[in-house]
Amino acid sequence: MPPPAPVRIVHLGAGNFSRAHQAWYTAHAADANRWGIAAFTGRRPDIAQALTPQDGLYTLITRRAEGDTFEVIPALAAVHASSEHSTYLAYFARPEVAVLTITVTEAGYLIGSDGHLDADREVVVADIATLRSDPRASVVSLPAKLVAGLLARRAAGAGPITVLSCDNLPDNGAVTRTIVTDLAALVDDTLTDWVEKHVDFASSMVDRITPATTDEDRSLVREQQGYADAEPVPTEPFSEWVISGRFPAGRPRWEDAGATLVEDVGPFEQRKLWLLNGSHSQLAYAGSIRGHTTIAEAVADPACRAEVETFWDEATRHMQLSGDTVATYRAALLSRFANPRVQHRLAQIAADGSTKLRVRTLPVLRAERAAGRLPEGCAATLAAWILHLRGAGAPVNDAGAEAGRQAAALDDLAAAVPAVLNTLEPGLSRDYALVALVLDRAGLLQPAR
Repeated sequence: MPPPAPVRIVHLGAGNFSRAHQAWYTAHAADANRWGIAAFTGRRPDIAQALTPQDGLYTLITRRAEGDTFEVIPALAAVHASSEHSTYLAYFARPEVAVLTITVTEAGYLIGSDGHLDADREVVVADIATLRSDPRASVVSLPAKLVAGLLARRAAGAGPITVLSCDNLPDNGAVTRTIVTDLAALVDDTLTDWVEKHVDFASSMVDRITPATTDEDRSLVREQQGYADAEPVPTEPFSEWVISGRFPAGRPRWEDAGATLVEDVGPFEQRKLWLLNGSHSQLAYAGSIRGHTTIAEAVADPACRAEVETFWDEATRHMQLSGDTVATYRAALLSRFANPRVQHRLAQIAADGSTKLRVRTLPVLRAERAAGRLPEGCAATLAAWILHLRGAGAPVNDAGAEAGRQAAALDDLAAAVPAVLNTLEPGLSRDYALVALVLDRAGLLQPAR
């Protein structure tokens, strides 16, 4: 392997998806030897502990129907635990660092119901106090990490930088701008003007199904490739990245690897969030309640497949892209979902539903209700999620669902359904026809006791 490229990208969230997606695109850019990535983990340091002895190298296992292929990805020049905060700030002080990319999942942005930073969250309150006291002190939340990095960059006079969100949020660049400027105003209001002049908040749509790594994946690499890899990444053959941004300090030639540069990511975000992510959530809850463990198993179930098609029909009526384009994408999704070699576990997808459903399901629901229709596909998703909160199917892993879990715990399902819907969107329980439909679907799906 050649020596690692100089660090010019910092990445927050060094999980499997980022290593199958952004790191893969960077490794395949024509100028990859100029663009090394310094990746930081989430709260758990496991990935850093596993990859640092491997010099950041890992194996990408691409799961095709006809068999697996293996590729060693050299894009990570360094891998750090999130606790290495001084190292993180030091990267921001380097003028050659041009891009910060993010994959922390939707919940990490800490967005309130009004679309702005939820400044009353305990972690945010603590981070604000920390940054006011010492702008170089260690912080926890994503918004605070971004503000801390930008404070360090301003102090170093290191010039412009692009912040590129790669999470499944509509208009994720604008969302990132909002949480940064909201927090900056609470920490150091002089930073907001500097951010306006020096920071490009780019948007992107990302698409590649990437399951969690298993011991079987590690054994497979050892058997097939003849070496040990502590953290290989399994993924599917399909990959898509659509990007919109100015990148004033430069970027890799991601288009050489197949990325698409556009003025407006919105239509592509909508297609992916509603069709892929929306049906993933639906399958995660309904499929696990019906006894399935993976997407491939769930989509092979005629009942689950029918609900997916119903939801897709509802979403397709409101797509900005052409009908032929959407139909082609739907057909491709069915093929991708059915790939038995991609073991995408429903329990993994089911996490953080209280955040995910707001951007994957509710927009379709609102559009259908505005058109005077009762959306059966959306209702099926909501019903399955409510049963999930009541203990059916995949285990609940959702820090933002405490109110939903309390509402779901009501003994009477007829009382629990409207109560849970109100935690997802205040006032939703007043749509009595929708509540009745969700209750009906929940009754059909509810496991016998």
